[in-house]
Amino acid sequence: MVNWSRLIPSNIPLPRFAPVRQRFADDAVDDVRAEVFRALDAAGARAAIVPGGRVAVTAGSRGIHRIAEVTRAVADYVREAGGAPFVVAAMGSHGGATPEGQRAVLVGYGITEAAMGCPVDVSMDTVRLGRTETGFDVWCARAALEADGVVVVNRVKPHSILVGDLGSGLMKMIGIGLAKQAGADAIHAQGLQEHLLPAARMVLAALPFVAGLALVENSFDRLARIEGCRRQEVEETDRRLLALARAYLPNVPFDPLDVLVVQAMGKDLSGAGMDPNVIGMHRRLGGPPQRRIRRIVALDLTEGSHGNAVGVGMADIITERLRTKIDLEATYLNAVTSDFLWGVKLPLAAPTEEAALRLAFKPFPPAAARAVIVRDTAHLDLLWVSEALLPEAQGMESLEPAGPPAPLRFAPDGRLLLG
Repeated sequence: MVNWSRLIPSNIPLPRFAPVRQRFADDAVDDVRAEVFRALDAAGARAAIVPGGRVAVTAGSRGIHRIAEVTRAVADYVREAGGAPFVVAAMGSHGGATPEGQRAVLVGYGITEAAMGCPVDVSMDTVRLGRTETGFDVWCARAALEADGVVVVNRVKPHSILVGDLGSGLMKMIGIGLAKQAGADAIHAQGLQEHLLPAARMVLAALPFVAGLALVENSFDRLARIEGCRRQEVEETDRRLLALARAYLPNVPFDPLDVLVVQAMGKDLSGAGMDPNVIGMHRRLGGPPQRRIRRIVALDLTEGSHGNAVGVGMADIITERLRTKIDLEATYLNAVTSDFLWGVKLPLAAPTEEAALRLAFKPFPPAAARAVIVRDTAHLDLLWVSEALLPEAQGMESLEPAGPPAPLRFAPDGRLLLG
């Protein structure tokens, strides 16, 4: 039994914090259905749909804004063009790599047979397509290969492993999402950066491809761009929209930091639980630090993670509440598949949020501590900054004050109270 009073005295002082807002453009899509129809028409999808043919619509495991509306709109488009749509789960090994687990993930996003008006296929059955010149065995969902058409839908954004001009997008959905556990496990184990493009190109050539539908979210995580593309345009679309997604990517505008407090981490927020583009890619891939953050505190795990806490090892301190929400089987499976074993090493788990914060700030004098509290690494429009950072914040045009500095408050159970 841990004697927490010895480790974390209750009189450890904490800095005062003030709320500040980051200014971002909020150019969100208004009419999702109309934009989906426009994008697919522009990609020539209507002519590519075989009358009466079964058309698969991919659905992944990321928490994409308005994804149920997008998926339903694609299904409606296919129906209006004379096809018979069905949704195919395309999320690699997520959801515990079981049909039941992947169906539960989709249900959590509102993607059900009733809501989509069509069947939802969650089979894990795959077909081996062959081997790339890089020596990698390529797999693809049987349901997609045996369909009469496939519409590939995914969000384009920076990835937690891929670097350069290719991130998460249509090619990743094709090469990993549709590969189910068999392909996702193999490609992560043998090298995602090296093998993704050759594998995705092989799958793309084999698919009865109708169109790609690329989605980009703005700095508020709201759907801002919907763009269709033809088979030969997929790679170029991914690269071009990744530049746009990077321009939208919010960040914490202070470096170095003594403490970063993340109120919630989760697989639905980032493939790594906490976005390495925000906390420092070295915490995911190793190498020289890109961000200087002495201590990262993660307070909770989102419900949308379904217990998958991959990336928890990038934190230095967590809470007991977060620890008890971890589904070890789902987390370990994801870690093994993605070759991210260090990402599931458990940090010290403090009994309450208050205890976690007092432990984090133990080495730092409150008047000088450089610290930020964020909701999560995907929503950075509102930051709580320590008093020592306020002079720096006042010199940034992108920030505006949202309230005066004040002591942190905690509920009787130790939960942090902000706002």
